[in-house]
Amino acid sequence: MALALVGVPSRAAHAQDATPVRYEIRFPDLAHHEAEVTVRFADLAPGPFVVRMSRSSPGRYALHEFAKNVYAVRATTPDGSPLAVARRSVHEWSVTGHRGAVTFHYTLFADRADGTYAGIDQTRAHLNIPATFAWAPTLEARPVEVTFRRPDPAWSIATQLEPTSDPETFRAPNLAYFMDSPTHLGPLDVRSWTVASGGRTQTIRLAVNHEGTAEQVTAYTALAQRVVTEAGAVFGGLPRFDFGSYTFLACYRATCAGDGMEHRNSTSLTSSASLAQAQLGLLGTLSHEFFHAWNVERLRPASLEPFDFTEANMSGELWLAEGFTNYYGTLVLARAGIVTPREYARRLTGAVNALTTTPARRFGGAVAMSQEAPFVDAAAAIDPSNRANTFLSYYTYGEALGLALDLTLRGRPSPRTLDDLMRIFWARHGEGQTPALAPARPYTLADVEAALATVTMDSTAARDFIERYVVGGALPDFPALLDRAGFLVRSPFAGRAWMGEGRLTAAEAGGVTVGTALIGTPLYEVGIAAGDRILRIGDQAVATPADVTTALAARAPGDRVTITWIGRGGERRAPVTLAAHPAVEVVAYEDAGRTPSAAQLAFRASWLDAKAR
Repeated sequence: MALALVGVPSRAAHAQDATPVRYEIRFPDLAHHEAEVTVRFADLAPGPFVVRMSRSSPGRYALHEFAKNVYAVRATTPDGSPLAVARRSVHEWSVTGHRGAVTFHYTLFADRADGTYAGIDQTRAHLNIPATFAWAPTLEARPVEVTFRRPDPAWSIATQLEPTSDPETFRAPNLAYFMDSPTHLGPLDVRSWTVASGGRTQTIRLAVNHEGTAEQVTAYTALAQRVVTEAGAVFGGLPRFDFGSYTFLACYRATCAGDGMEHRNSTSLTSSASLAQAQLGLLGTLSHEFFHAWNVERLRPASLEPFDFTEANMSGELWLAEGFTNYYGTLVLARAGIVTPREYARRLTGAVNALTTTPARRFGGAVAMSQEAPFVDAAAAIDPSNRANTFLSYYTYGEALGLALDLTLRGRPSPRTLDDLMRIFWARHGEGQTPALAPARPYTLADVEAALATVTMDSTAARDFIERYVVGGALPDFPALLDRAGFLVRSPFAGRAWMGEGRLTAAEAGGVTVGTALIGTPLYEVGIAAGDRILRIGDQAVATPADVTTALAARAPGDRVTITWIGRGGERRAPVTLAAHPAVEVVAYEDAGRTPSAAQLAFRASWLDAKAR
């Protein structure tokens, strides 16, 4: 039985006055990662009929040109007579000579199972819809019916699409919902539970295609239930899932690529790691993606609504949509008791250290970093870039700002929390949805500021935070903020001399190759660039990264030493002044040999203790 059939109410709100677009996909050659797709378009206007493949996918912001994996394209009338079809662009075909109906056929090659692409083999068909199905731009408002022909009757189908009486056929109210509905076919270990919230009971499903044991899925399901409970507590309850259910589509096999991708009533979770190898890491991705059921799926930036499947999608709000979700993804694990407060402190190191040490802040704040997503979000390019200096991931940037804002709000004379902000924001911009299953009131940066002003009852403070930290590149005072919870920000390399020697590798031609040259470091200031080879530090020849560590260990910050290197201009020598290593880490007082005060422990508890009742 198809997974989505169990306990899902029928939807009566489909448009009744439009003929659905009907899709069928078969899998006659799993070994060679191929599928055969047929699309039936009817009640068409006269003239050339355009069919296209998407160029981008919801939750991804770069171009991916899915048409590159489509071939053997042909078009016929409903009775099978051939129609003229011409490729009019890299992702579009034009069909002429029809009499109001077109049947469009093609072969799809699919060999990457992740949240962006499609992966087909003898173990599963993991389908991201924009990477799989062609569509007609003139029929976007029409309902959709899709039939997935299982290559093995033992396989199940997991999807957020609405079921029908046929276990292989599903519906969507329109193209946008269809494109947002990944579907997994395979041998699935399915677990489900119900959650009562907001006066309704909804079903949560975990459908796992994996190589482990049933006991491992049972343990994982128990942890996932705790995550769902604590994530719901942030907003005071679950969203209203459109068909009464939410499905985790998990493929944990060696042939899957690591990814997590949010969708309105489901999430795609893929990894080459097994539950036995990486249960906690996989759970972290699950936690992050489930939080997206509120933040970005329903609580959505105006810059992404509606999503454009034909272009790259730029948004200045990804620091909130992705970054705050990153913050809560780990915080929920702590509140659920899955990681301890001391472990949670250590997990804060990545974001705090990255924002503290990145040179990218001089080029813009969180908004500017968000707007770079089309260049970095699984985007492909072969020319070198300077992003090590100019870009910090909006995931990381937003996570750090979420942490800073939460602790700032909690430290106010009348304490508030980031949870309070998210609830207000949810009530204003997330809870209301349209009959077409889209956000009724997507938000702008001004709306974020307005919600923050409501929480703080201080419009000046709200504007200051947005201008300094979100638009500008100011660094929050993490040591003071985290000290309130008895968490210490310290240097893991105190007293160690440093010249900016990140990503060093031994060079076959001799010396050590520099992988990055960060602005402001001694190496950068002396003129050493990425790809240059360091030959000597002082009088000591270096051939491995370990040699560099040894050479610097005998020196202190502030010492002057001559560096010899080979760059594109030939061999050079110059003196540099060594710096103190700028990296920081976060640890609990207890792990630094300190005793937190009662006030610090109380603050920590109010922040990290379970919120579900």
